[in-house]
Amino acid sequence: MAGGAGSTANVKQLNAAWDPLQSSDWDKEKPTQICTTRIQSDLSKILQNPLPGICVVPDEDNITKLDILIIGPFDTPYEGGFFHFLLRFPPNYPYQSPRVKLLTTGGGAVRFNPNLYQNGKVCLSILGTWYGPIWTPAQTLQGVLLSIQSIMNEKPYHNEPGCEQERNPGDVKAYNNIITHETLRVAVCNSLEGHNKLPPKLLEVAKTSFTGFYDGYLDTCTKNSSLQGHTMRDPFGQNRGTFDFEKLSSRLRALHSKLKSST
Repeated sequence: MAGGAGSTANVKQLNAAWDPLQSSDWDKEKPTQICTTRIQSDLSKILQNPLPGICVVPDEDNITKLDILIIGPFDTPYEGGFFHFLLRFPPNYPYQSPRVKLLTTGGGAVRFNPNLYQNGKVCLSILGTWYGPIWTPAQTLQGVLLSIQSIMNEKPYHNEPGCEQERNPGDVKAYNNIITHETLRVAVCNSLEGHNKLPPKLLEVAKTSFTGFYDGYLDTCTKNSSLQGHTMRDPFGQNRGTFDFEKLSSRLRALHSKLKSST
């Protein structure tokens, strides 16, 4: 997680490759027997005890690659969002950490969290992408997924180093308003309208889950109607555009009608 002084090993990890889609170094080696056995064990445990709000789909042709859907937790600005991650295990897993990328970024335009960059980088010390406790072979896929889910909390502003307290009054709420809007726009509407290109199995999960969240989505738009047309004030200085909850409400209603008619 964010924060803390890093060791020399940690600094080296921070400078290492992190993108599962840019892992030519791993393509040169076949997964060891220990690797495949451990992956199968990790997946079996998740299958036996599913993680709430998390769906895992292994690649049919490559067990070292997983598509993951994390549904934004209740009572957070991520609530009901469909966040697609790609995870890849190294050929010597579990002696080296996986690489993970968030693919739900609005085409590389939206930073959803101080730990979730626009380019998809997931900043966690156990992944070697931030300072703090490093990966050990005792850690598991379940631990990685729960760590990612945990940063999608009720006050993500505080995930930024040095922002344990608000720098300016109202920063937490201002940041939450932005994440709430972008979750509905990118992680809900874009995902179900096909812009994010979710794998079929994850798309089905998202469609099924949408109905349960629908009333809450509309309620969120109504509660935030006073922000309509206002500039998004990002406490971290990123240009975010303007709030348009009216358009989001229209998109959500259209999606609901479409999904309802297809069932």
